[in-house]
Amino acid sequence: MPKAIVVEKIGAPSVMKFKEVTVKKPGKGEVTVQANAIGVNFIDIYQRTGLYPVELPFTPGGELCGEVTAVGAGVKGLKVGDRVATGTAGIGCYAESANINAGRLVKIPKEISDDEAAAMMLKGLTVQYLIRQTYRVKKGDTILVHAAAGGVGLILCQWAKSLGATVIGTVSSPAKARLAKAHGCDYPINYSKQDFVKRVKTITKGQGVPVVYDSIGKATFPASLDCLQKCGLFVSYGNASGPVPPFPPALLAQKGSLFMTRPTLFNYASTPQELRKMANDLINVVKSGTVKIEVNHHYALKDAAKAHRDLAARKTTGSIVLVP
Repeated sequence: MPKAIVVEKIGAPSVMKFKEVTVKKPGKGEVTVQANAIGVNFIDIYQRTGLYPVELPFTPGGELCGEVTAVGAGVKGLKVGDRVATGTAGIGCYAESANINAGRLVKIPKEISDDEAAAMMLKGLTVQYLIRQTYRVKKGDTILVHAAAGGVGLILCQWAKSLGATVIGTVSSPAKARLAKAHGCDYPINYSKQDFVKRVKTITKGQGVPVVYDSIGKATFPASLDCLQKCGLFVSYGNASGPVPPFPPALLAQKGSLFMTRPTLFNYASTPQELRKMANDLINVVKSGTVKIEVNHHYALKDAAKAHRDLAARKTTGSIVLVP
């Protein structure tokens, strides 16, 4: 029988158990995928801890690359043997084999490896909506990216730079600053040594930036707002340090008639058509070499708890892949 990580109660990484599971025949609209590589993301931690509630018990993980081994009724466009990936499965991917809605899968070309595909889908699709839809980054923009050396950050820096933007990024160490700079971040700021608001104001000659991409949350708020120019956009898309605390809407007026949004990938890629359009955009920039996917950490699937501990402790850079 195949094995998977199962969470029966919310809590610390130790609640994730590696055990045998039953994988039924795929239902209508589903395919069975044998995993070759599995992505790890902060949303997995949020679900495990109960910040994002999920019905128990569940198998974490919304991102993997693998091979179709069975096809359910009504599925079109996929067949046994196809190499596919998902970043929007939601849950269920920390498994050797899993049934996944066919509408959440895209075919992966041979030029992209299993590791790259498993690491790029959720994070890369997140970047796609952030810089091509939530705020459409254009030539001449100067933008601020928090966690610039993380999985999303490295993709975002490269992609935004290719669009002609100047990229400012925050990081937590000199090594992460070097990594971010090597991936298109023009101005890495080590926030443990520098006041990032003052540095952003210096770089922009007091103007501020039109958009801040913030996956950190509590620790960077409200300072992120102080980096924005008048009528700028604060994009809060993660909570690595905890959620942004409640605040009065008048604060946005006081700081320059600012806008704020809290987007999620699942709204931008809510239909198979939307997903495939976004995925094609992502696949093209990866295939062309414009964006390189940094898979810097591998863990056995059974060691998912250690992967979660290291990610939460900010011991990782780039992307993490679990190996079934």
